Amino acid sequence: MNRNTTTFILAFSLLANPILTACGIPATSEPTETGAPELVSSPEGGPATKAISETEVQEEVPPTEIPKESPADAPAREVSFANDVNPIIQSRCINCHGGDRIEEGLVFFTYEDVVAGSDNGPVVIPGDIEGSLMVELVANKKMPKKGPKLTPPQVQIITDWVAAGAPNN
Repeated sequence: MNRNTTTFILAFSLLANPILTACGIPATSEPTETGAPELVSSPEGGPATKAISETEVQEEVPPTEIPKESPADAPAREVSFANDVNPIIQSRCINCHGGDRIEEGLVFFTYEDVVAGSDNGPVVIPGDIEGSLMVELVANKKMPKKGPKLTPPQVQIITDWVAAGAPNN
């Protein structure tokens, strides 16, 4: 074996060692008479790995934590009305639902105002995303009528808040 091949194998072994170790595959090896690492078949019938001498001590690598749920299945984060929802309402909704102007009888000054609803009934049904008119209108970009629409993260905050039961927190 020439020097370039030996250098390549040594460099590859050094780079592959952390990856193989993280996967639970013993990655250190003893060179054979030719200087190349000896490959040994896995007892489970998997890919060949490099042999390890009894005198070598393996560095223990903590296992990688695997999420138990996919992001789509993950529960919504806890949303605070005071810290998360109300600032959105005050910046985007209060022009038409507060002050001198109150459209549809819907006032958004306080938590109680929001859950009280409008002349047409409730706009937030705690725990019911599909039944909450507020979620439907902001998600479909029908509200606010004037000014910039809510961003996707803002819509998600309102959706998460309603899904959590629209708590007054």
